[in-house]
Amino acid sequence: MTAFGKPDFQPNTMSYAEDPYIFSTDTLPSDRRFLPPLANGLLGWRVYDNIMHMGGVYNGEGGRCHRADVPCPLNVEVEMDGPAQHTYCLDTHTGIFTHSLSSARAKVSQSLYSHRYYTNLMVMEILLVREGTSEEPITVNLVSSFTPQSKDIVFDSCPDYKGGSHIQGKVATAEFPGGSCPTVHLIWTPKPPTLTLLPEQRQARWAFILVAANSLETAEANYDKGLDLIATGDLRPSHEKAWKELWLESTAEVVGSETLCKALIGCMFYLLSAFPSIHDTSSSFGGVSPGGLSNGGDGQDYWGHIFWDQGLKFPWESAVSGREVCPEDIYGQQEIHINGDVTLAFQHYLYLTEDVSMFAEGRGSEVIYGVADYWVSRASWNPEDKKYHLLGVMPPDEYYYNVDNSVYTNTVAKFSLQFAVDLADLLQHPAPEEWQEVAQNLKIPFEEETQYHPEFDGYVKGHPVKQADTVMLGYPLGLPMTPEIRRNDLEAYEPVTDPNGPAMTWGMFAIGWLELGEAEKAQHLLDKCYKNIQGPFQVWSESSDGSGAVNFLTGMGGFLQAVLFGYTGFRVQKECLAFSPLLPEGISELCIRGVNYLGSQMDWLLRKDEVCIVLREKASTKSCDLQLVLKASGTKIPLTPGKAVTFPRESGCVCKLASAYSCWPL
Repeated sequence: MTAFGKPDFQPNTMSYAEDPYIFSTDTLPSDRRFLPPLANGLLGWRVYDNIMHMGGVYNGEGGRCHRADVPCPLNVEVEMDGPAQHTYCLDTHTGIFTHSLSSARAKVSQSLYSHRYYTNLMVMEILLVREGTSEEPITVNLVSSFTPQSKDIVFDSCPDYKGGSHIQGKVATAEFPGGSCPTVHLIWTPKPPTLTLLPEQRQARWAFILVAANSLETAEANYDKGLDLIATGDLRPSHEKAWKELWLESTAEVVGSETLCKALIGCMFYLLSAFPSIHDTSSSFGGVSPGGLSNGGDGQDYWGHIFWDQGLKFPWESAVSGREVCPEDIYGQQEIHINGDVTLAFQHYLYLTEDVSMFAEGRGSEVIYGVADYWVSRASWNPEDKKYHLLGVMPPDEYYYNVDNSVYTNTVAKFSLQFAVDLADLLQHPAPEEWQEVAQNLKIPFEEETQYHPEFDGYVKGHPVKQADTVMLGYPLGLPMTPEIRRNDLEAYEPVTDPNGPAMTWGMFAIGWLELGEAEKAQHLLDKCYKNIQGPFQVWSESSDGSGAVNFLTGMGGFLQAVLFGYTGFRVQKECLAFSPLLPEGISELCIRGVNYLGSQMDWLLRKDEVCIVLREKASTKSCDLQLVLKASGTKIPLTPGKAVTFPRESGCVCKLASAYSCWPL
């Protein structure tokens, strides 16, 4: 074990034939659904599509509620007269899609991006460069099918603003009777039919901006900002700087498999694109839908609904108001594990940050206590086995419904009740006795003879399942069980899981096998996920045959967890961040930047035989002093900002605070 100065944390990804952050092709996919989405947390658009979407703008009542289609003036294709060589490239370093055309006379580059810092802005830039010595004018055509109309929003023309075209309108139907209908303003640079490089010019650039906003004041202010950025030459640099900062705080790269490296980068890019700029505090963020902002129109990609939104009895799908808008009632009525899932997210937040104020002053405790009360009201006492039951539910496995005692649902309910008791103790809030009573006596189905967890009461072992369900007891729930039981659960459900089921499934199985030390078996399952990645832009589909939701962020999240929590063995626990790294054959390094634990920023470099941790930035309070605890030897090593700690990889080790400084009572 050694400690030394800060190393270079850049894995040798450049040993690959091409930069894995750049996805390029000479031909676009025949299925236009798999063109790359460009989003920034507020605006989302699939390249060359007629429509875009805006966060929080929905049309339709109840189950018909969907992301409102907004016409996109940047739907422009560049064409040259005569033959040309075409290249299409998505640079995930910068979030810029570029179409390049090359002929004997000229080169043209069309760049498109949703601005990462100024989230009301979308941009098209065109660069025309003369080739050879010809001094003739060179003209390119800008072809577009854009019309300022939408089936969801009735737009009216407005006076031009500083040379920009302007329309405004409201969505046609509110989410619920009496609800508000969002307003949308669009201001954009008019597009000429052609662009010409004059005889005396060697090259020329043009910039076209689009602003989308909910108010006239915001639209005009952002259009002014866009014009100013063009004038100062900072339009693209400010966007690229924001992406650079984001990647520095959230990188996951591997060495040894270019396929895996590109898949990881693609997942990270599209997930990061779904969230707003960390600098944007102007409005509340409505949440992430399974297909992201670029998808979710009427009848498509879960209608752009947000899963796991706020409430006490949480909706299965919501839009803006937080009401249930799932078009099929049974999911909202029976898939109640959602309530415990949300509590688990709050629980992990507290364990990772010890931000007690969010639960005390920030009203987070009301969510936890409200969910606990819901579980108590939903549970039924069974005098025969003297246990509480949860009846008539749909488990995560959506092939079954109206079943009793889903093992996943009951376990997550038990844990959310226990967390409510712990939180009440921490905040010195009197906890109802029923919380502990139901938590201790809630039935968790288990077969003693075969030593495995049936999915629900009456489940017949060997019957098909749609997706990961019982295997999630180990991760993310962390239900204590022996390695034998963990293995039995994995072996029982893996062969009967639908091979065409949702994309997030195999990542959960992979994590289970990694827990048991079987890295190659885990990698075999993780490799199945590649069937859901539709090239060349690494866009995920919900199902492996390309059907279902597109840009399926849910599947990307499951895949990322297999790496971020599988290869590393990270487990979020009450008083520590535990880890037990294991890399499969063919993967020599895993680099993760921006691990944030108790306010401290860390970078991790995992190799086959060693682990290296650098504490980049220490939290400002003494209570957040971090030390590394090696499980085998019990050795404790303080982490010092700017210095690396390298140690041999063991079967497990723990990174945690000195217990005297924890917010949890001793």
